[in-house]
Amino acid sequence: MKIIILGAGQVGATLAENLASEANDITVVDIDRFRLRALQDRLDIRTVHGHASYPEVLANAGGMDADMLIAVTNSDETNMVACQISGALFRTPTKIARVRSPSYDHLDTHSNTPLFGAKGAFSIDQIIRPEQLVTEAIFRLIQQPGALQVMDFAGGLVQLVAVRAYPGGALVGRELRDLRQDLPDVDTRVAAIFRRDRPIIPRGDTIIEANDEVFFLAARKHIRAVMSELQKLEQPYRRILIAGGGNIGARLASAIENQYRVKLIERGASRCRELSELLGKTVVLQGDASDKDLLTEERIDEVDVFCAVTNSDEANIMSSMLAKRLGARKVMTLINNAAYVDLVQDGLVDIAISPEQATIGSLLQLVRRGSVHAAHSLRRGAAEAIEAIAHGDMRSSRVVGRTIGDVDLPSGTTIGAIVRNQDEVLIAHDHIVIQHEDHVILFLTDKRRIPEVERLFSVAATFL
Repeated sequence: MKIIILGAGQVGATLAENLASEANDITVVDIDRFRLRALQDRLDIRTVHGHASYPEVLANAGGMDADMLIAVTNSDETNMVACQISGALFRTPTKIARVRSPSYDHLDTHSNTPLFGAKGAFSIDQIIRPEQLVTEAIFRLIQQPGALQVMDFAGGLVQLVAVRAYPGGALVGRELRDLRQDLPDVDTRVAAIFRRDRPIIPRGDTIIEANDEVFFLAARKHIRAVMSELQKLEQPYRRILIAGGGNIGARLASAIENQYRVKLIERGASRCRELSELLGKTVVLQGDASDKDLLTEERIDEVDVFCAVTNSDEANIMSSMLAKRLGARKVMTLINNAAYVDLVQDGLVDIAISPEQATIGSLLQLVRRGSVHAAHSLRRGAAEAIEAIAHGDMRSSRVVGRTIGDVDLPSGTTIGAIVRNQDEVLIAHDHIVIQHEDHVILFLTDKRRIPEVERLFSVAATFL
């Protein structure tokens, strides 16, 4: 596809890197010449310097024959206007915009008209909301204590969970095939194992070692049982302390305050008053989350999760380190700078949350071919999980009517589960036959194979 990316920041640059490696024709637009030069030095892409919403700049970027426009600049308004102009002047088939401000979430109160979509004021086909995506990612981690990453498929019926194997887990030091013996009534599939940052394709005789990062698929109701095989099962969380009352902190508190005991620390007095009116059960505290006396006074040693989500990476890291030292059970830290993630996740914090990766995963599902319904970026972009829909019959499809064992999967790719009729979860076994309209969940340790998976789920022209 011919794709124009507006914005060469972290999200735009990472997206360009992902898509350029899959033989797409990529053009990146930005007002920063240095960023564009750095991208062009390492990627086979075209760059255009200029303001992303100017018609002549969009034309120079190839707007006349672009298949897709992805607007991810730092300005919501620039992204929205660029999509509108691209649709009006160039009839671009697909227009995607990143919109951060919650002020744009609502309908027009006077006309009850949506802002976005075919009938909206802005002809934008898809809206990406990073704060909402990050909030959902943190919420899933809180719901599954001990998980490193949790991804929903098929509307949440199936979850792909990453956990660290620790001594004390029943399966640690044993062969993978023993999992069925330990949990005879639970069907699950280990999709991949990362050992010392290298992927291992799991087999029945694979021995789980301590510190392995294990990705497994199971129905949501079975997740806790499988996790208990890999580590000592953590008690459910009850007390949550959120540092930062911005969009993410407010969204997170609102999402969890009816299920957990939530406190939120915010520095600004006026913002504290706003949050107190907005939130029903959350205790809002004015102060600095890196204030040792404040954390001690709020009994940080009794907190199950300390979640730092301010706009400053440095403030998040420092307050998280202090909270951990003072006895917080689990520390989750929002980090925008990718260079910090590996640095801090080696023991300084428990879980580093990357808005960039959450946003990239959502964008990838929109640009994947071959009936891809969902996509998740894993291990900071090293791997990917895909939910693809099987269409056709044995004549027109490479997967429909065939058993899982007979599907010619690319190297490093495994099928983990199938969701059938929107409510039936089938964990992958070689004898299961893939049917028309099945949602097939795959795990790829080699992202270079993604075009092959897309072709695998494409329907031949003979299918009617």
